[in-house]
Amino acid sequence: MADCIFCKIAAGEIPSTKVYEDETVLAFRDLDPQAPTHVLIIPKEHIASAADITPENSAVVAHIFEVAAKLSVELGLDKGFRIVNNCGEDGMQSVQHLHFHMLGGKKMGWPPYAE
Repeated sequence: MADCIFCKIAAGEIPSTKVYEDETVLAFRDLDPQAPTHVLIIPKEHIASAADITPENSAVVAHIFEVAAKLSVELGLDKGFRIVNNCGEDGMQSVQHLHFHMLGGKKMGWPPYAE
């Protein structure tokens, strides 16, 4: 999508601090980190949200979680990490491009809003 900020980041039109990239996904540091390690993992293909995952595009989600497992080792998140996906208006999705927040480097609280 021409006006999607994550599509522009994936295309290299907007700079980011990349931590991983392959032909399918891109992982980069969040500009407003909510934990010592905060990485966004996005598909390069535009998928608006988790509500738009179909049998035709669902393999990208499996790949994203494979990348997260690899990054957990590379980023030193051996004590654990959290993966968050916000979907839709009530889910507080701020960018209409499927993305997963990978947070770690500290002990997380539960419920999340109690942190």
